[in-house]
Amino acid sequence: MSGHSKWATIKRKKGAIDAKRGKIFTKIGRELMVAVKEGGPDPVSNSKLRDVIAKAKANNMPNDTIQRSIKKAAGEGNGDNYMNMIYEGYGPSGIAVMVETLSDNKNRTAADLRHYFDKNGGNLGQNGCVSFMFDHKGLIVIEKADGIDEDTLMMDALDAGAEDFNVEDECYEILTAPETLGSTREALEQKGYTFAQAEVNYIPQTTTELTNPDDVAKMEKLIDMLEENDDVQNVYHNWDMPDED
Repeated sequence: MSGHSKWATIKRKKGAIDAKRGKIFTKIGRELMVAVKEGGPDPVSNSKLRDVIAKAKANNMPNDTIQRSIKKAAGEGNGDNYMNMIYEGYGPSGIAVMVETLSDNKNRTAADLRHYFDKNGGNLGQNGCVSFMFDHKGLIVIEKADGIDEDTLMMDALDAGAEDFNVEDECYEILTAPETLGSTREALEQKGYTFAQAEVNYIPQTTTELTNPDDVAKMEKLIDMLEENDDVQNVYHNWDMPDED
């Protein structure tokens, strides 16, 4: 697989992380809550919870905040009931967009998302309208740094169950099957590697450039509006985003 680099998206998120840190923590808190409700509060026996904890740490979420979220989710009388839903649609010039949500009100979420797409030159579509353009993969990103030997990392990743290993300008990308992301991440963690990202993603098979400045502005606005929504956990698309350097 000629892995399309997600690093432009990662850099974009990291660049805005200080301004949005509270919102990011809120979103991860929801994921922790869902993981606890599905598999219990003990990460030793709950692999999904282990994966969300790893995501929280990759986003610099403090350990005490993580533990508070887990305890809150495990507590009696917690009536929050979030449903995981994925919406698909088209941005300007037919850019494929997938939106992963955790919501306690799917009618509100669907109405909000439809408004965002309509407002920015796109439209919300039916389930399956764009998902065939993406591969559902575990993605582990390790930033390039002194002390990391590329060949050693590649062998460690493959030994840990990775399906593919890609070298990008600023990072190494390790692809896994969704169900083996956790075991691969844990094996690499035990060898001392740290991660800029380690979670299941929808990775576009091909990407599309936007040449019209108006379309670029609308696509940027669409992504911003989606990511600002409290119900939205992740936004995936096949837009070949320009470098922000």
